[in-house]
Amino acid sequence: MTFNRLAVYCGSATPEDTRYIELARHVGTTLAERGIGVVYGGGKAGLMGALAYAALEAGGEVVGVIPQALVDMEVANTDCTELHVVETMHQRKQAFTDLSDGFVTLPGGVGTLDELWEAVSWAQLGYHQSPVGLLNAFGYYDGLIAFNRQMAETGFVRAAHRGILITGETLEELLQKMSDYKPIQTIVQMRAEDL
Repeated sequence: MTFNRLAVYCGSATPEDTRYIELARHVGTTLAERGIGVVYGGGKAGLMGALAYAALEAGGEVVGVIPQALVDMEVANTDCTELHVVETMHQRKQAFTDLSDGFVTLPGGVGTLDELWEAVSWAQLGYHQSPVGLLNAFGYYDGLIAFNRQMAETGFVRAAHRGILITGETLEELLQKMSDYKPIQTIVQMRAEDL
């Protein structure tokens, strides 16, 4: 599988640990160098801004999707190749799905996790068949990965869906795994007795 654009989920915060900002810059630069456009939250602060400006500096395409309320707060990145202004967070997440061929989640907070889990949930249901990647840099998501495994072992994640969440400790490893992804049998494709 090749990617034209990837939705990249990440925080608008700037952690004291500068490794996270450097990671976002690395992701932006690498995707641009590979000819992969970045679809992201449209902000100019924190990891979001670092990701976008690095991709732009490397000559990449950057598509921002941001709610009007955040534009009104003057946090929108008007330097994007394209900036889509939407009314709601739901419209924002729908646009991420519509505009990209896959999802990469960097370290972030509650909003980042909301976006990640919606991408996973929508894959289970069959609203998209794109790979959902989680970049576990610096072990940031170790606990989340363990919890995802616990959900599967307990039976809350079906066997057919255990491979939806793709993890990697480096971007290069993650992109390779994502390119090898094979779409799964979705819930809407299953018979009622298989649920």
